[in-house]
Amino acid sequence: MDVATAGMLTRYKQWSNRVMFDAIAKLPEGEALKPRPSLFKNMVHTLNHNYVIDRIWQAHLEGREHGYEARNTRDHPPLEELARLQDGIDDWYVRWADAQSAATLAEVVHYTLVGGNQGSMTRGEILLHLAMHTNYHRGFVSDMIYGVAGHRPPTMDLPVYMREGVAPKA
Repeated sequence: MDVATAGMLTRYKQWSNRVMFDAIAKLPEGEALKPRPSLFKNMVHTLNHNYVIDRIWQAHLEGREHGYEARNTRDHPPLEELARLQDGIDDWYVRWADAQSAATLAEVVHYTLVGGNQGSMTRGEILLHLAMHTNYHRGFVSDMIYGVAGHRPPTMDLPVYMREGVAPKA
């Protein structure tokens, strides 16, 4: 992965997260926490999973323990607090990507997953994983939004991000 792509992915991820959190905040009272037939039971807990995974991989990139025993926490903070926390970790990833070089993005990171499995990926592969993982679970939330009468999820595709002019131009 090259440095420009790393920066674009982190900024796209942050933008998409902001768009999603803003859309959920506009839903009728209680919809974000309403139990739904999904892996993480509601919209906020699904987004909390993304935050936890971002924190776990941040620790792997920094070569330290993350302290999590599972891929999600038992409870989650309120939507507004989680949005603030997610934006903070997204800021960290943007700054991290901006500080990388081709050589550092190619460095291999060895890690142990929460379940005990060990693996290794380059820093660039970890970043790509995070961008794809977050999109995957935002897709779950988008499906939940379709279940709210009269509401549609926001469009967060990469071309939309690029078209809206928020992406730095090469």
